[in-house]
Amino acid sequence: MEKTVLIIDDEPKILGLLSRIIELEGFKVLQADTGKTGLKIVKSREVHVVISDVKLPDINGVELVLAIKKLKPFIEVINLTAFGTISDGVQAMRNGAFDYIVKGDDNDKIIPLLHKAIDKVKLQIRVYELERQVGKKHSFDEIIGSSPSITNAIDMAKKVANSDATVLLLGETGTGKEVFAQAIHHESPRKLKPFVALNCSGFNPELLESELFGYKEGAFTGAARDKKGLLEEANEGTLFLDEIGEMNIDLQAKLLRVLENQSFIKIGDTKTSKVDVRIIAATNRGLKEEAEKGTFRSDLYYRLSVFSLELPSLGQRRADIVPIAKHFLNLFAAKVNRAEMVMDKEFITLLTNHAWKGNIRELKNIIERVVILADGNLITADLLPFEFHDLDGANGGLSMAAVERQHIKKILMHTGGNKTEASRVLGIGLTTLYRKLEEYGLN
Repeated sequence: MEKTVLIIDDEPKILGLLSRIIELEGFKVLQADTGKTGLKIVKSREVHVVISDVKLPDINGVELVLAIKKLKPFIEVINLTAFGTISDGVQAMRNGAFDYIVKGDDNDKIIPLLHKAIDKVKLQIRVYELERQVGKKHSFDEIIGSSPSITNAIDMAKKVANSDATVLLLGETGTGKEVFAQAIHHESPRKLKPFVALNCSGFNPELLESELFGYKEGAFTGAARDKKGLLEEANEGTLFLDEIGEMNIDLQAKLLRVLENQSFIKIGDTKTSKVDVRIIAATNRGLKEEAEKGTFRSDLYYRLSVFSLELPSLGQRRADIVPIAKHFLNLFAAKVNRAEMVMDKEFITLLTNHAWKGNIRELKNIIERVVILADGNLITADLLPFEFHDLDGANGGLSMAAVERQHIKKILMHTGGNKTEASRVLGIGLTTLYRKLEEYGLN
């Protein structure tokens, strides 16, 4: 980026001298002789660092720092003064000045200071861009689809995002519940605070409790020091609890306390800890029915379902299958440095007619596989696994076993014979793959 410095000083000699010194260091220099003129330049031009005299004809340079920061927070301001005072220096720094130096000392200090200020500006701009990209990545705009069922779900989620209400996301596995949870967080007042996700099905009850609530040193064998739980990690932000239906019923009581009064007790502690956290939970199970049967706490269910949102399956939004597939196709093609890839008509027909029991997650995995297998930029129907084909007609009477054998053979060729990688791409266990290799004579 071009490094631009604005100098504000009502003494022409100092203005000219500073400008020449700074220009010789490769900076672009703009000039102003009053605070008012300086603010106009800040509003209309790209400025990275301002060097301002403290004593200006129309405004105190220390107070000018506040006005500049209000307009453009990334600009760094260095105050210059002929007669420095400690109180002015302290106030300048409180107002957000990068530094405060006395004229006469500035010749040796100003250039190193400018380079440090520019480095800070670059870092702040980089952080801002990254935050903006992350925010965009997790916004509702990134949810692909225009079918009524998904647009209705998005509209409902947008309405609840600005509140602090607990949200329960319902729907089949792979429908994008975590994507919705992230979008709700990133469009909420908590968006600059942490989003922490925990899959409740990935831990046994004891481990889940320690992950969620944390523990004190000596709470159990191996607890060598205090550990923060994810509730504390998510403080002032959002905690996403996926597969909440898998949580042990005793642990459910402790979570209920968090929802009711934002407090909990760490394992091995005697004191209550307080947090400020929003809970978004998700499940593919019928929690209402389980609550009625007593296999899930009914009081917790009603606290979680303050706002329930059912996400549609891919089968309920077939018009969105092709746009989502194109998105993943572009994504995976870019990862392997391929040019733009195109799906042929038969491939699209088979995609739209498929049952998609694994929903968007299954579609993503399928597109990754076909990109790996494709020899060129055209994606054809023969790249799809056997279960996509009408084996009684569309494949000229090929048996299911023959199509499966051909598909496994292609995957093994791609992975260079690496069976562990092949089983991952195929989505089957390694033991299953070995059994099929023996069955099809591919050992």
